[in-house]
Amino acid sequence: MAATSNATLAASERELTITRLFKAPRDLVFSAWTDAEHLAHWPGPKGFTATPDKFDCRTGGFFRTCLHAPDGGDHWVQGTYLEVSPPDRLVFTHAWEDGGGRPGPQTIVTVTLQDEAGQTRMHFHQALFESRASRDGHQGGWNESFDRLAAWLEEAQS
Repeated sequence: MAATSNATLAASERELTITRLFKAPRDLVFSAWTDAEHLAHWPGPKGFTATPDKFDCRTGGFFRTCLHAPDGGDHWVQGTYLEVSPPDRLVFTHAWEDGGGRPGPQTIVTVTLQDEAGQTRMHFHQALFESRASRDGHQGGWNESFDRLAAWLEEAQS
């Protein structure tokens, strides 16, 4: 069977959607995405730590963050905020950097937050990926990040 080219992948195969319900108010969940102090605690898979390098969370602003892997490797990600609409919507570009600091393929991330009786339903969407493998790798990483976010939100409220 021949490999499927990027051009023939259906849009749905190049998109990632995750929905989570967090036991935290919407304002706090939005802050977890938009406040550098919060962002130092939850992004990245289990065992990773994050260090925001540049952080200008406003429409048109830029971010750059290093995710430090448990094996000592550093993974840099950057992007531009396309929309910052407190407390319910955040849209930004997302691109991993290569070893020379140049951005790789770019995706668009949209985070929408809905209040549900003091809890927050998060709808996360990221597109368009270059391949299914890239999408699937991001799905694992984001789900682990969101597990860490849930724990951080609990800690931040105590």
